[in-house]
Order: sequence, then structure tokens, then C-alpha cells
Amino acid sequence: MTKVYAKKSLGQNFLVDRNYIRRVISSVSPDPGDTIVEIGPGRGALTEHLVASGAQVIAIELDNELADILDDRFSGSSNFKVVQGNAIEIDLSKLISPNTKAKLVANLPYYISTAILQHFIKQREHLSELVLMFQKEVVERITAEPGSSERGYLTVLVGAAFEVEKLFYVPPAAFRPVPKVQSSVVRLLPKPFSIADTKGFTDLISFAFAHKRKTLTNNLRVAYKDISRAFAAANIDGQRRAETLTHEEWTRLLSHLGREM
Repeated sequence: MTKVYAKKSLGQNFLVDRNYIRRVISSVSPDPGDTIVEIGPGRGALTEHLVASGAQVIAIELDNELADILDDRFSGSSNFKVVQGNAIEIDLSKLISPNTKAKLVANLPYYISTAILQHFIKQREHLSELVLMFQKEVVERITAEPGSSERGYLTVLVGAAFEVEKLFYVPPAAFRPVPKVQSSVVRLLPKPFSIADTKGFTDLISFAFAHKRKTLTNNLRVAYKDISRAFAAANIDGQRRAETLTHEEWTRLLSHLGREM
């Protein structure tokens, strides 16, 4: 195999530990009836196992050098295709056609984590499940329970769209080059589309988390008329902070704010 060095500019750290490769593959549980989209396949550590399972594998690789290498490496496999491009610009419905659902697996650099989650929240109707590797801090944030200081805008956004399951940590030594941070793998199962997919919901939580140390009242009164009446109707104390609200409370507040903006 052609020697390929990680590009720091793309946040590349290649998973090389066979034990953790097996654990990720086991979490995806590929079989011949699956369509699997892999984002950031790198040198193909996961890809070779996905392809060997008999699943239809579509790899999205931003690095054109790596995309060419993968294309050559798996050229004899009719169930493999590599797409050179940015995953954030991918239309899943066109990518996986004529299939309507796919599994998604990815090892994602920190800088793209929020953007990629927001992108696939909007396209989750085409996903049966997602197995994603992030920097540990990102997973701690998206799995934070109400009341946790780690809970924020991204937590609420992801929790409204997916059932979230933290799977396992991956140490720095499992990668080459060795990163300075720990990683963690999470499984996301799509929820049906709801009021939480409206612009009103994203606006609400964006304003609510604008200043995390401030109360809900202080954060929201700049954007909504008579916010106190909405709190009363939703039975929510406006002196609470945004990180304490549950998903049910957010949707209840939004239903009343629709008449108070």
C-alpha cells in the first residue's frame, strides 16, 4: 500500500489499533443487506471490513490523494464506491439511491463535528443509525443530562433529533499520528421529524444558551415579547438556566412562544 502521511490541516488521525477497529465494526454490525456510508475512511482501516461484510459501501473522502488510493485498493470490489468531496455538501438521498436508508459510520475531526451533526440532523430520514467517533469532549457534551454544566445548544439539538448512546472511549495510542485528545464512539438512532426541526426551535435554544450563566428570562426577553406569560403557560420557572430544561420542556415552551413572539 502506498505510504500516506496524515495531513494536520485536515485533522487526520488514522485509527490503527485492531481491537478498536473490531469494536467499531461490531457496533456498525454490517451485513450484505446494508448500505453503509463511511465518512473520512482515511487509509481504509474500517473500509476493508465493511467491504468484506458484503454491504454496499460508499466512502466519502475529502482528501483527493486518499480517495485515489482507496479507489485503487478496492477497485476489484463491486460493492464499493468512493466519492471525493466534502460530506457536509452531500445529498444523502441522491448518494444512496435507489436505496432509501443507510447506516453511517465516521471518524470525525473536532473542527467539523458540529457542522456534520447539523447536516445529518436535516437528512436523518435517510439514515437507520449513525456510529460516530468524536473527540471525547464532544460526546460528553451531546450526552449531557439536564442540569449538567456540559449541556448546551448542541446537546439539545442532537437530543431532539436522535436517541443517543455512548458506546466506548478510544485512547490516543490507537491512532497514528497520536492525537493529544481522547476520542469516544457514540451511536445515534434517528427520531421522527417534529416541532424541534423548525427554525423556531433552533432560534429558541440559540437565544437561551447565548449566555450560559444567565437565567432563561434574561436570555430570552431580548427576543420574545412577554416572555413571562409564556413561562407561566408552559409551567417553567424563568429563573432556571437553559441547561436544566428537558426536551419535553423545550417543546412545551416553544408551543406557547408561538403565540407570544
